[in-house]
Amino acid sequence: MKTNSILKLTVLFAVILFVSCSKDNNDLANVFTVEDIQTNAKLDQAANDLSEIIDDQYFIENPAGKSIAPSEINSLPPCVVVTRTVTATTWTRTINFGTSGCAMPNGAILRGIIRVSGSLPYSSNNYVINYSFDGFYYNNFLVQGNRTVTRSLGTSTFQSNVHPICVMDIDMTFTNSNGVYRRVGTRTRECVEGYTTPIWVDNVYVITGNWTTTFPNGNVHSNSISNTSPIRVRLNCDHRVVSGVVNITRPNHTAVLDYGSGACDNIATISIDGGTPITITF
Repeated sequence: MKTNSILKLTVLFAVILFVSCSKDNNDLANVFTVEDIQTNAKLDQAANDLSEIIDDQYFIENPAGKSIAPSEINSLPPCVVVTRTVTATTWTRTINFGTSGCAMPNGAILRGIIRVSGSLPYSSNNYVINYSFDGFYYNNFLVQGNRTVTRSLGTSTFQSNVHPICVMDIDMTFTNSNGVYRRVGTRTRECVEGYTTPIWVDNVYVITGNWTTTFPNGNVHSNSISNTSPIRVRLNCDHRVVSGVVNITRPNHTAVLDYGSGACDNIATISIDGGTPITITF
């Protein structure tokens, strides 16, 4: 009987140890790395730039509410070729960044084509803008997907005057040498400064939203930007993010990506599971 009891205890201990080790291994698989957060931030920057390109092309197509100066008729760099097609009920702008690489003001290198389109006549509220990609690369990421941006004029906690508010429906894939990253969710982008002037460079945007990013290994980041710490982008800072916080979660783990309080730089901090913030440069 004594031997039998010892055998039972040994088996029980082995089971507990196995379960514990399995749990630890599963937990380790969900631990954030600095590289993960940096990749997440690169995809955020891609979404920022794509939102800006789509918004700008709409403004050029329908400049009501913003007087476009001749020198500012296109905010894109000169290496971009834009063609326009119009029917009785639709418009389409094809933005071709070429095949050798076209540098954006923030240093991102773009290749390939983005198509932006909408219906006619224009409406001031809940106007739907379609976007799609054709052999389009953002730096070393191949970007694929086709969704919509819903544009309206309204007020918010960020700006009491009527201003442009764009809600971007996201379902994109970003592919590089590591594999495929899929991002799904919504981003709300508001132009809170500069929207009534005839130049682009004074525009300031705030961004909020929620989305998930599935990494090539199957890990899923849940991202959120709250109204209390929105992402802020200034065009006079080479179109960079200058402030705001992105909260990122995985099972049993959290990370905070903090872009600071407004300085025009490429610096942010990352804090994983409440640890000491790590400074990174993009």
